[in-house]
Amino acid sequence: MATVPSGVDRILYLTELTGMSVFAPNGQRVGRVWEVALKPSEHPTRVSHFLVGRRSHFMVRYDEVESISLEGIRLSDDRFVPYYPDENLLLLSKDLLDQQIVDVNGRKVVRVNDLALRIEHVAARDELWVHEVGVGLQGAFRRLMEGILPNRLIRQVQRKITPNSIPWQYCNIVEPDARRRLRLRISHDRLGKLHPADLADIVEELGPAEREALFETLDDTVAAETLTEVDSKIQISILNSLDKSRAADIVEEMEPDQAADILERLEEAMSRGILKDMEQAPAAEVEELLEYEGDTAGGLMNSQYAAVNEDARVRDAIEALRGSEHLLKSLTHVFLIDKQQRLVASVAVGRLLTAPNDAPLKELAFEETLKVHVDEDRDRVVEIFDKYNLFALPVVNEDNELCGVITADDVISVLTPDD
Repeated sequence: MATVPSGVDRILYLTELTGMSVFAPNGQRVGRVWEVALKPSEHPTRVSHFLVGRRSHFMVRYDEVESISLEGIRLSDDRFVPYYPDENLLLLSKDLLDQQIVDVNGRKVVRVNDLALRIEHVAARDELWVHEVGVGLQGAFRRLMEGILPNRLIRQVQRKITPNSIPWQYCNIVEPDARRRLRLRISHDRLGKLHPADLADIVEELGPAEREALFETLDDTVAAETLTEVDSKIQISILNSLDKSRAADIVEEMEPDQAADILERLEEAMSRGILKDMEQAPAAEVEELLEYEGDTAGGLMNSQYAAVNEDARVRDAIEALRGSEHLLKSLTHVFLIDKQQRLVASVAVGRLLTAPNDAPLKELAFEETLKVHVDEDRDRVVEIFDKYNLFALPVVNEDNELCGVITADDVISVLTPDD
């Protein structure tokens, strides 16, 4: 039975594995490791195969290994199987070294210099599990010295270099090759837990192909929130790189005003193609907003807002809000309209929390509700927000019909130019 390594000897680096001797059960050397592989569909971290070569290449399954150490790998079985390429295998050297990965904790993009694998003693045999990814100088040094200095000497020297590594479970691999993308989604679910602004910073660090690969792994809602945070030129690049149906799914999840802003920047053929693939209701909202010039109040406004009849009471407003959960993140006011959809007044949402359920909303409304016409100049809108310290500004047409609302976020986006 093999002895269990302890401490640092429980770790083997990928650079040490490549070229390591492999011994048959009788002690005879049968070749050297030239590659190791994971099979993510079976296990996300365990090395599933060792690819060994001497006169010809063959592969060894993880359960055919008896012991693993710096001195080499000893097998428990000598029935060798020829190696044939398999798309279900993730080859650690070929597919990971020098690849870009997302460090979800550090919220940045880094490059893989080496991998650390942990020796686990399972069922009276040794297994290798991917432990962490080396992204600093220590991993680069091991790569540089591979095959030049003995592994034990490299380990002694590397102690003088500050390690920089990321636990495997916190890594997200960015792989632009469509043939391998599916099986490289080992932990992309963690990306969806990042704040969209952090994810946008990561996206802006990547090249065009990697951006596309990353967006293909995100669900529609996360992709939409992230896309609204990135630079406008990158927005266009990403949407142009995606299939139109996928782009439509993402745009559908955006606020109508944000979707209109992005589609307005695309070439007309691409914009029309995306609108055609969108569901009818959200597409109609976006198309309506696209009719307004971008530098007007109509071009700034969002067509989604909370409005109730002018004779409604507090309980009616609360009931209306229950069906508008998607608005709650930016909702500050409920608007009162008459039967002709004309704006009558506005009520701060905060007042609903302290008033009796049967209180008429008109009694809680502001004495005067500021508003702007859909054709009002954008600079004038910004001036009004600044002068009156507004959180929301309703937008009306020539008949005083409520068309939409401009929020403080919309104004901030105007005041924050793209890099």
